[in-house]
Amino acid sequence: MFNGGIMKIRNVILALFMSMAHVFAGDLYSLEVVKTDGEKLKLADLKGKTVLFVNVATRCGYTGQLDDLEKLYQKYKAKNFMIVGVPSNDFGGQTPEGNKEVAKFCRLKYGVTFPLTTKTPVIGNKKPELIKLLLNGGGDIGWNFEKFLVNKEGKVVGRFKSSVTPLSNDLTKKIESIL
Repeated sequence: MFNGGIMKIRNVILALFMSMAHVFAGDLYSLEVVKTDGEKLKLADLKGKTVLFVNVATRCGYTGQLDDLEKLYQKYKAKNFMIVGVPSNDFGGQTPEGNKEVAKFCRLKYGVTFPLTTKTPVIGNKKPELIKLLLNGGGDIGWNFEKFLVNKEGKVVGRFKSSVTPLSNDLTKKIESIL
């Protein structure tokens, strides 16, 4: 009798966690971000797509990754893959430009065609709900060009440090496994 009660409690707890995971995924799709051109990007429009969120910078040692991010985007976009760049000035002031200048820099120097949000705090108390959901209790972003891979259901399924290049086997294999 006692074991049956424990099993029921265990099942209730498991069901609660499963339902909470669904709520968190739904929260991502309830958000909107503002792109550098001032238009809103409804994350609900990304439902059913594999999405790579990357905090980007214009004057960082990793800024050259923008070129490979665009190559990655072009390689997989026909398979419902999207990249969303999230510029931030949180690490050493390495994105001092305004939003339009960031977009122009990324487009002209690296050919970026994937959407970029307005500059966004990614560390500290002012980080928006999007960043909090991507982190999901996993600790703050360590530096520019940290990457978060989100599956078609809106769940973060991979987090990659700045040193993991966009075309690395680790990242591309993970993307291919969930496309």
